[in-house]
Amino acid sequence: MFHLQMHPLPLPRVASRTTTSSLSSSLHRRLSPSASAPSSASAYTTPFSTEEYLVATCGLTRAQALKASKKLPNLKSTSNPDAVLALLSDVGLSRSDIAAVVAADPLLLRSRVDNVAPRLAALRDRLGLSAPEIASFLLVGAVALRSCDITPKLEFWIPFFGSFSKLLQTMKRNRSILTTDLEKVAKPNIALLEECGLSVCDIVKLSTPCSRLLVFNPERVKAFVLRAEKLGVPRSSYIFKYAVGVACSISEDKVAARMEFLRSTLGCSMDKVRAAVRNKPHILGVSEEKLRRKIEFMVTEVGLDPEYIVERPMLFTYSLEKRMKPRYYVAKILQAKGLMKKSVCFRRLVAYGEDSFVATYIDSNRDTVPGLADAYAANRAGKMLSEVQL
Repeated sequence: MFHLQMHPLPLPRVASRTTTSSLSSSLHRRLSPSASAPSSASAYTTPFSTEEYLVATCGLTRAQALKASKKLPNLKSTSNPDAVLALLSDVGLSRSDIAAVVAADPLLLRSRVDNVAPRLAALRDRLGLSAPEIASFLLVGAVALRSCDITPKLEFWIPFFGSFSKLLQTMKRNRSILTTDLEKVAKPNIALLEECGLSVCDIVKLSTPCSRLLVFNPERVKAFVLRAEKLGVPRSSYIFKYAVGVACSISEDKVAARMEFLRSTLGCSMDKVRAAVRNKPHILGVSEEKLRRKIEFMVTEVGLDPEYIVERPMLFTYSLEKRMKPRYYVAKILQAKGLMKKSVCFRRLVAYGEDSFVATYIDSNRDTVPGLADAYAANRAGKMLSEVQL
């Protein structure tokens, strides 16, 4: 079980004598693009225009301001927005950063200053985030900032994911990770997955194809685990994590439909398909169209037997355009020039890592087949080798 020792540090004090008016009075000096810009009192007269305020003070474009103003229909004063902008400036955000944050979440301007102030300060002083990191965080996490105390959640998730940048990547796919209940939802889900033999690293990787795995109701995650077992993959297997990923990201009906598609297209038994899925459950995450195109290529172009293919499901995991086709056509050229035996196995050919393939078949033939490297690169970019003079 993943454990995180919590050692809360005191938040920096917010000066009790700092008022909204004093924050507002210094705001324009810090955010205005020039010292000669008009003050708030002279620039904004009755009737108050939210759109003009967003452009002149917040730095939004006219199009951004028009869109953002629709989310602030009842904004009648600059008092609270000015205070919020001053707080953003205080933690180091530039004018362009602030404009981007406000455009991403205009409602931040209406948030309670006494709530937002300590949370923003904690990002810098307690969590040690730099101004650019705070700006990046607010672009996806401003809603969480104004709705709950995010500090303890960030203190849990940052070490769990391994770094702030990795957590940020997950937040971009699933913003609710910072608003979900740690004790009732996230931690029970993590504990269940660890009981299934998954490491923290495995769980973090699973959050890429199934970004909501950690914030689903725990009962739903239990159902995913049971569905993964139904695919025939035991919990003790290192492959089980892929089965959980399939169960999380693809409905039970789609799993059944994809397996039937493989059976009918390859003309094999369902037992053969089940064996392939037990070996490589993530092939179920490949769309039927991509599966069809790969099967057609391997059967029609390469000449592989369908039964041979289903017994080697790893073949379905390789990119058709970036790996299978380019390498096959390189092999055809080398074989035509007598530089490669025709008995070379296609499965072995596509299994090479990219660097190893290039060193073995491209670099070693640079002198005997001038232009082969360019032809290979062109083919990977979608141009047929036959269009390249060799």
